[in-house]
Amino acid sequence: MNCIFCDILDGKRDGHFLYEDDSHVSFLDKYPIDVGHSLIIPRKHHETITDMTPKDVGSIFSLAPKIAKAILIATGADAFSLGQNNGKAAKQIVPHVHIHIIPRYNDKGTVWTKRQISNDAELSELAKKIRSALT
Repeated sequence: MNCIFCDILDGKRDGHFLYEDDSHVSFLDKYPIDVGHSLIIPRKHHETITDMTPKDVGSIFSLAPKIAKAILIATGADAFSLGQNNGKAAKQIVPHVHIHIIPRYNDKGTVWTKRQISNDAELSELAKKIRSALT
């Protein structure tokens, strides 16, 4: 299987991790829509949420408030959006279940399609701030 997220989990690719437990990880999106854009993924590979048990779906979504709160604290964002796509027609780019947490800023508006490329130093510093805000 060729999965970017599985490669990150296996240490074959770099990831700027924010949170880890036995079943899930959260890390910064390498091509963020805005500063602090992060993902939550299950450690076990599932392409879509329909491949998961209801309990596993609930478990991954239950992490969103905790991680989103830390992102808001670390970035100073005013709000956040959650996104979760299933299948190519829904614009799921990586076929591994993931939830997007996208910080939103009053002075920037809400854009869904703009992506920017951050460098590793910026991502490392931001990940450190968010990890320290997790309580």
